[in-house]
Amino acid sequence: MNKEKLHSIIEKEQPNICQIFIYKDNNEIYSDEWNNYKKNDCTHVMSVTKSIVSLLIGIALDKGLINSIDDKVMDYFPDYKVKRGEKTIYDVTIKHLLTMKAPYKCKGDPWTKVCTSKDWTLTSLDFLGGRKGITNEFRYQTVCSHILTGLLKKVSDMSSVDFANKYLFEPIGVKKHISYVAKTIEEHKDFTINKKPKGNVWFCDPQDVGTAGYGLCFSAEDMAKIGLLCLNKGNFNGNQIVSSEWIDEISKPKCTTGDKFRNMLYSYLWWIINDKKNIYAAIGNSGNVIYVDSGNNLVVSVTSYFKPTVFDRIDFIEEIIKPFVLKSEL
Repeated sequence: MNKEKLHSIIEKEQPNICQIFIYKDNNEIYSDEWNNYKKNDCTHVMSVTKSIVSLLIGIALDKGLINSIDDKVMDYFPDYKVKRGEKTIYDVTIKHLLTMKAPYKCKGDPWTKVCTSKDWTLTSLDFLGGRKGITNEFRYQTVCSHILTGLLKKVSDMSSVDFANKYLFEPIGVKKHISYVAKTIEEHKDFTINKKPKGNVWFCDPQDVGTAGYGLCFSAEDMAKIGLLCLNKGNFNGNQIVSSEWIDEISKPKCTTGDKFRNMLYSYLWWIINDKKNIYAAIGNSGNVIYVDSGNNLVVSVTSYFKPTVFDRIDFIEEIIKPFVLKSEL
């Protein structure tokens, strides 16, 4: 199969893919675009954002801004007024947030209450805890993940975008990002589901705190650089951006997710595809993916416009794209 054949297959079988970018043995070996996207256009990559936030947490740890992920969340919000009768919140650690084992007093994501408030971090904290205590149950949470970026702003005294630009994006050659704040519910919805290319932005709350669960916009090349950083144990062109210890941690399974998530393994906001072969990924709704295959020294990144319930993108990478790369002479 040649590049033209692969282009045609993707066009027919994975019609919402916008871009693919691949590194093999630290070299760019493949890139292509669909749906009138250009190589440098950005897509809202949805929950891939979570995995980027995990790297930012690792950087904050390296810099001593966070003492340990075993620290209690409340240690970082001493001025927060805990709701009367709430006790569990005092036992929640940063690790609970990173592994999606934090308890919440809500079913699903409380989008309306959080996203219509002035301070999304404080409103998310209002939902943290509950009468059941720490159950260590896997509860995938998007909107209240905002606590993590709120915490980063607390410890760094920088906006999420400034912190990411200075310590992650610009050092690896990803274009400088800017904050984007939606003024209306309609703008928020349009940002999330609009299929057109976007700029280098991070969706933020009114306090200029970047959303932790979604909201980052990248090109496939941007995401591939993130993957290459992980593949090389946090090192990029000779510069240690995040510690190799943190990369080791995010690539090791911490829990099983259950039937809803195909019983996949989960780590610190990264999905573990194959723990024995050290294959892991950042995965976002609509099939946005950073796929890191350590054994084959391979990074595959895929951007996609909004199309809910795309569940086969990892399968497509492993069954179609990866064999094409490994068997061809690109």
